[in-house]
Amino acid sequence: MTYLINRLWTLSIVGCLIPFLWLIFDITFDNLGSNPIQELHIRLGDWSLRFLWITLAITPIQTITKWRGMTDYRQLFGLCAFFYATLHVLGYLLVDHYFQWRIIGIDILESSYIWFGIIAYFITLLLALSSPKWAKKRLGKTWKKLHRFIYIAACAAIMHYFWQLKGNLADPLFYLLVIFILLGFRGLVWLKDRQLAQLMLPKSRK
Repeated sequence: MTYLINRLWTLSIVGCLIPFLWLIFDITFDNLGSNPIQELHIRLGDWSLRFLWITLAITPIQTITKWRGMTDYRQLFGLCAFFYATLHVLGYLLVDHYFQWRIIGIDILESSYIWFGIIAYFITLLLALSSPKWAKKRLGKTWKKLHRFIYIAACAAIMHYFWQLKGNLADPLFYLLVIFILLGFRGLVWLKDRQLAQLMLPKSRK
């Protein structure tokens, strides 16, 4: 059993790195199409969103399967979402603007969608920094409250994606549908727990 778990963990790590290695391969052999910079942004942003969605899906899967070992995978996929989001941000700062902060500042002020991206990235940064065990221990109960902000990050990321597109909106609408499903599941679980807690409360005697 331990061997299978270790094997699954190794395969998960390899799977998380495949999009990055694939991107490096396409950059090396000039396979990013006629607009490589845009393709670079799209692919890094998409994979950040995908891993964020996988992270959000871990709790429903864990609730359904009762497999507590899913917690480690939630952390892994969350860090992958942060990794690809960081590459996405670095691509904007370096590839687009060559760290020309004045131009970057003007672009941020004039582009509303960037603000949603900043919010999403700032939250994922905080979640990544608070993911080690020592951080969990130090934060205590605050850690869970902080990590609930992942849903705000997800919504902000969708808005960031949605507002910058001028053509096909199928992808952001699909991601929006997924987040609604995941939020709906969490809402049902919360409602069920609340009803169960009310049933367990002692009834007052008349």
